Amino acid sequence: MPKEVVAPSGSLYNALTTGSRIVGNIVAERDFRIDGEVQGDVQSNGKVVVSQSASVLGKITCVNAEIGGKVTGDITVAETLTLRSTAFIEGDVKTKSLVVEPSAVFNGTCSMKQTQDELAAGR
Repeated sequence: MPKEVVAPSGSLYNALTTGSRIVGNIVAERDFRIDGEVQGDVQSNGKVVVSQSASVLGKITCVNAEIGGKVTGDITVAETLTLRSTAFIEGDVKTKSLVVEPSAVFNGTCSMKQTQDELAAGR
């Protein structure tokens, strides 16, 4: 089960730790950090972080995202999507702002022309 953790800033977030695997969808009201493996869709009203050691096989829908691991599936981000140098993405991306570090791998299409409402509706 995801564990709720108190971050140093005092805010709460959810985390899936290294060595853990979820088969099924995740819905989170707050930020969600993935250090393990998810086979299913991830939806968050906050930020989703996929660490360097993590993988997601499914769609990600959130407000902000930082990807350092492997994602196979479409990603819809209302604000900013950051692809770290260790990121490997296979899927289509819809976002307002995209930051890509050197050496990140992105195989898919990117759409940045949609409005916030269209992104929130998942279109």
